[in-house]
Amino acid sequence: LAFPLGWGLFELIKYRKKNFIAVLGLVSVGLTGGIGLLELDAGWLAIKEAAIPAIIGLAVLASTRTKYPLVRTLLYKIHKTLEENNRVEEFEARLLKASYFFAGTFLFSSIMNYVLAKWIVVSPSGTQAFNEELGRMTLVSYPMIAIPSMIMMMLIFYYLWRTIRRLTGYTLEEVMAPHLAEKEKQRNKSSE
Repeated sequence: LAFPLGWGLFELIKYRKKNFIAVLGLVSVGLTGGIGLLELDAGWLAIKEAAIPAIIGLAVLASTRTKYPLVRTLLYKIHKTLEENNRVEEFEARLLKASYFFAGTFLFSSIMNYVLAKWIVVSPSGTQAFNEELGRMTLVSYPMIAIPSMIMMMLIFYYLWRTIRRLTGYTLEEVMAPHLAEKEKQRNKSSE
């Protein structure tokens, strides 16, 4: 509970905003502990494991129908250049496709979490065997879920990056850390 609670409080105090992912993390940890303490059927753990990434994926997917899609919000700074180059429509099509891919990574995670929980956690909750199986499931989830999901997200990022580079000419540093890129440009001008 310490990590999502600490992260959520940090965001709330420093930036005065609620962090949806931190709240979801708190709920997830609380549900896992609650299932064990209340000695509920292990099937509920499988449902909980599938529900958390499914909620995130659905939120990403739902955001594509709003005024501020999640992926576009992250890339807002390049929009002006796209307008100047008359490439907004092409970028929007690619961005929608990337949003679908991104939501798909959470669908993959959701399905795999459910399958792993059903396969590995078979003992009654609240028992020592349940806790051991829960630990084993967490360990197995890294190579079977976390690493493939990370690779998929890196491929999506690369797909978006290639699109941005082609349509705007921006370097990676100009998109990800514009303040650093600006300082570098100023330093180069002053040295000339």
